[in-house]
Amino acid sequence: MSRQISVTRQLMRWLIGVAVVFWFAAAGLAAFVMHHEYQEVFDSALQETTQRLMPLVVDDLYQRANTSVPRSIDEATLSHEEHLLYQARDARGQVLLHSHDAPQAPFEAPLRPGFYQTATHRIYTETALSGTLFLQVADPLDHRWEAMRESALSLLVPVLPLAPLSLVVIWLVVRRSLKPIGTFRHEIGARDSANLMPIEVEKLPVELATIASSVNHLLARLSHAIEAEREFTANAAHELRTPVAGALAQVQQLSRELPKGTARTRAQDIETALMRLARLTEKLLQLARADSGIGLTQAPADLAAIIRLVAADFERGSQHAGRIVLDLEPSATLVRKVDVDAFGIVLRNLIENALTHGASEGNVTISLKDQDTISVSNTGPIVPAEKLAKLTARFQRASARAAGTGLGLSIAETLVRQMGGSLRFRSPASNGTDGFDALLTL
Repeated sequence: MSRQISVTRQLMRWLIGVAVVFWFAAAGLAAFVMHHEYQEVFDSALQETTQRLMPLVVDDLYQRANTSVPRSIDEATLSHEEHLLYQARDARGQVLLHSHDAPQAPFEAPLRPGFYQTATHRIYTETALSGTLFLQVADPLDHRWEAMRESALSLLVPVLPLAPLSLVVIWLVVRRSLKPIGTFRHEIGARDSANLMPIEVEKLPVELATIASSVNHLLARLSHAIEAEREFTANAAHELRTPVAGALAQVQQLSRELPKGTARTRAQDIETALMRLARLTEKLLQLARADSGIGLTQAPADLAAIIRLVAADFERGSQHAGRIVLDLEPSATLVRKVDVDAFGIVLRNLIENALTHGASEGNVTISLKDQDTISVSNTGPIVPAEKLAKLTARFQRASARAAGTGLGLSIAETLVRQMGGSLRFRSPASNGTDGFDALLTL
């Protein structure tokens, strides 16, 4: 099974990755530029230092009585660490004077004015006294690289605390930016056959508004198609009721008038077929009403009274007299904002299903459990678990030879979903070893 891709996670990874890469690239470029600028600054300072130091060296060499070679200036008083080293040399290269940290051996730089670089130092040479005196000032390269490293680290170190902080900021920005997508998804998820209202485009970003417009066009076409189908189903079923009822009455009359024999048997078979057609017509009308969304209403109603009324209606019929058991306290109530006609259709279909598919002489028990669950149970064969999950499919029956249209439970499930409830099936029934139990929770 392929793993689903998260747009939010991808955006965060890319944004954080690109931000960090750009930061390091910018730091590297800045370090490169700083290296070039630092070289110019250090070279300029080295040259200026040499030029300013030259008069002092000349004065020290030719005005002091001490003529020992080589010597350093004020050796006894100088104890600090030097960053710049210098040597004063004559035309033969002999060191005449040097700083206290400078070596007594001559620098490896040639005696000519300008810059010269060794493996460890950057040296600038200045000449005086008609080319008889050379002053060489050396700047250690380690000092320059240390300054470069500290400057580069000052650019790179802030990345460490900024990376998690940028993660939080990017997450907040991405979440806020993608919030309209969640709203759009919720709006689409709220659409079904009972709610095909167009989605509000004005509140969506430009990128989603075009998609929402296409979805609205699709919803409009779908609404038109569903409405045409409902009208056809309702009109066809309504138009069939009268001729079917008339034909059924004529066949019943004919069946009573015919003598016993083959003709009477055929008339009774036609009567059975017409009765099935009448039931199918009635179910198609219920299906059209269920698809139109009649489950909810704003006015609360006591559904316990509807349960008693439907049970009494079944008891009055000669076909099911004595088989309905109503387990309901006289004072019990079940008040819900549910359309009473829709609830009556659901309860009637559940009872008809229990009577049709249960034991031929078994009872159907209607009870109210936990003040919110209605149970309709019967006795009879156990329905396999794999068939229980398919009972709400249209034209699906527990057995191919069973009576019924296969629409009753589908209609009940559609209406219960519109009521905001749930419909569950169990077999065997609760507190029993056989039978079937339909649990309607509101």
